[in-house]
Amino acid sequence: MAAPSRRRPRVLRRVLIAGVAGGAAGAAAFVGVLVLLPPQERRARPPAPGPKAQALTAVTAGMPAALPALSALIGDRERYLRAHPKDAPAWAVLGTAYVERGRQTADAANYPKAQRALESSLRLRAEKNARALEGLTALANARRDFGEAKSRGEQALKLEPKRWTVYPLLIDAYTGLGDYKAARGTLDKLMALHTGTSAHPAVMARAAAVYRDRGWREDAAAQLADAAAAARTPAEQAAYLERTGQLSWERGDREDALRHFEAAARLDPDLGAALAGQGRALAALGRTTEAVEAYEKVQAQQPSPQFALELGELYDSLGMDQEARAQYDLLQQQVAHDATGGVDDELLVGQFEADHGDPQDAVDRLRAEWKRQPGIEVADALGWALYKTGEMHEAQDFAEKATDKTKGGGVRSALYVFHRGMIERELGEGALARRHLKEALQINPYFSPARVKETRAALRDLGEVPNETAPVS
Repeated sequence: MAAPSRRRPRVLRRVLIAGVAGGAAGAAAFVGVLVLLPPQERRARPPAPGPKAQALTAVTAGMPAALPALSALIGDRERYLRAHPKDAPAWAVLGTAYVERGRQTADAANYPKAQRALESSLRLRAEKNARALEGLTALANARRDFGEAKSRGEQALKLEPKRWTVYPLLIDAYTGLGDYKAARGTLDKLMALHTGTSAHPAVMARAAAVYRDRGWREDAAAQLADAAAAARTPAEQAAYLERTGQLSWERGDREDALRHFEAAARLDPDLGAALAGQGRALAALGRTTEAVEAYEKVQAQQPSPQFALELGELYDSLGMDQEARAQYDLLQQQVAHDATGGVDDELLVGQFEADHGDPQDAVDRLRAEWKRQPGIEVADALGWALYKTGEMHEAQDFAEKATDKTKGGGVRSALYVFHRGMIERELGEGALARRHLKEALQINPYFSPARVKETRAALRDLGEVPNETAPVS
C-alpha cells in the first residue's frame, strides 16, 4: 500500500486520532477526536520524519495510528507540555492519545493519565473546548461508562455540531445505553456531513457497525470492504480487515474469517483483536493447538479479561481443567487491574459467573448493569444468568429483548439465539426451542466448542436431528 502523501504545514495544524468500534460485544471501540496542534509548535518545530511524523500524518488523515507511532506521539506531547504546561490543545492531544493507547493495548493504566490530561485541558480552557470534551467522550466509552460518554459527546456537539469525529463516539454511547433509535439517527447525521475524502473509510466502518447491529450483514460487509480498500495506512486497513473477519466469523465462515484475521495481523502485529480472532477461527477449524498458541500470544502481548475468558473456555472444551482455571484466575486479576483504571467490567464478570462461578452473583451484577446501561449484550447476559438460577419466565423476557427486533434485538447472534432456545426448552415450549436452537446452528455452526455440542444434544432430546452441515450465508 502506498504511503500517505505528505501534508503541508497548514494541514498539519490538525491531528485526528480516529477509529471505529464493532458492536457493543465488543469490546472495544475505536477512538475519534479532532484536535488542534498548538501554534507555538507549528512555528518552532515542524514534524520530522520518523514514527511521530508518521503518526501525525496518519491521524490527520482520519486513520488509526500504529501503536509504536502512537507511543512516539505521546512521548513528543509529554516533552512539549513540560515546557508549555498551559497549552490546552496540547493537553487534549495527549489525553486522547492515552485513550487510544489504552484501547489498543487493553491496558487501563492509560485511562487515569488520559483523564488528568483532558481535565487539564478543560481547566485551562473552560469555554468552547470541544476537543477536550470529545476526548472525555472517548475515555468514557473505553471505560464502558456510556451515560458519561453520552453527556460529554452531546456537550461537544452542542459547541461544534459539524465536528464529525464526535458522532462515532456518540453512536457507541447510544448503543451501550440501548438507545438504538438515537444511534441510527446519529449515523444518518454523520453520513450527511461533508467529512472529506480521508475520513470516508472511518465513516464507512462506523456505518458497518450500525448495520451489523441491525442484522444487515451484507450491507455491513460491503461498507467494510470499501473502507479497507480506501484505507491509507497498514494500521487502518488492518482495523477494517479485522472487523470483516469478525463478520465472517459471526456467520460461520471459518476459512474466510481466518484469512481476514491473518491479513490484519500481518499488517498490524500489535492488533490483539486479530490474534484473538485467529484463535477463535482456528478452534472452529479443529486446529486447536494453533488456536491455543494464538490466544497465548495475545495474552502475553495484550492481556485482557475477555481473551482470558475465551482461552479458558477453549481449554474447558479440550478437557484441560487446570489450564482453564488458571485463565479464569487471570481473568479476575485483569478485572481488578481494569478497575484501577475506572473500567466497568460488570458485564464480562456477570457472563463469567453465570457459566463458571456463582450464577446468583451474576444476576445481582447484571441487574445493576441493566438498570444503568440497558444494552442488548446486557439483556442477553442477564437472561442467561436468570436461566442459571431457575428464574425462567423473567429469563425469557430478557432473552426476547436480546433477539426480537420488535424489542430492540436486531443482532444475528448464534449465542443469543442459543440462550433463548435453551430457556424455552426448560419452559416446555418445544416448538420454539427447536426453532431457535436450529437457528443458532444456522447462524454459526461453530459459535462455541462447548455450546454447539450442548445445542445438538438439546435438539436430539427434543426429537429433532440437527443438521450437521454448515449452511451457506
